[in-house]
Amino acid sequence: MSKIAILRNVELFASLPDHDLEALAASLGTRTFAKGMIIFHQDSPGRTLYIIESGQVRIFLLSESGQETTLNIYGRGEVFGEFSLLDGLPRSAGAVALEKTVTRTLDRADFLRHLESCPQMAISIIEVLTTRLRFTTEQTKSLAFLDIYGRVAMRLLDLASRYGTEKEGIELNLHLTQAELASWVAATRESVNKVLGVFREQRLITVEGQTITILDPEGLKERITY
Repeated sequence: MSKIAILRNVELFASLPDHDLEALAASLGTRTFAKGMIIFHQDSPGRTLYIIESGQVRIFLLSESGQETTLNIYGRGEVFGEFSLLDGLPRSAGAVALEKTVTRTLDRADFLRHLESCPQMAISIIEVLTTRLRFTTEQTKSLAFLDIYGRVAMRLLDLASRYGTEKEGIELNLHLTQAELASWVAATRESVNKVLGVFREQRLITVEGQTITILDPEGLKERITY
């Protein structure tokens, strides 16, 4: 896929006119990360925006004791690393490749130069940041008011809406371990395993390895009660 085609599939740049896309595409680099490779560490210097051409990336926080908390998963056509690109401060979280991941990169200096010449980018940035703020607010709400069953159900439905593949149900092949899913819903791996087992017994989902298939989305929604 050409660089311009990649940019057209990214919400942050999709509304830009052709000449701006061409200028932006000329500034893009390429980086490939193997499965499990750390893309950047929390608190490390950050001057690069990443656009995912293929693969999946997990964004996480790491406590002083070494405990991880998953913040989000990003896939093809999504961007990450935008905070440091905007303010020039260290990374607010870490990023790791969940599978082999190919990214296009944009350095901060190039980004700011294009931002000055294309005000439409500022509007797109505001829209992306607002969407992510709403996601964080909803995540905080779920952690505060939902039980473990509701939190797992909500996360599975969110992932299904973003990355699900329609087969005999909605298949989620996320390369995400139960421990990583547990860190996303503020629970232990054993608790998440128990919840998934209950959902299987109720014929809401099936689980094969790291692939989860949602059989009854409406049934999962019923578990989300504030």
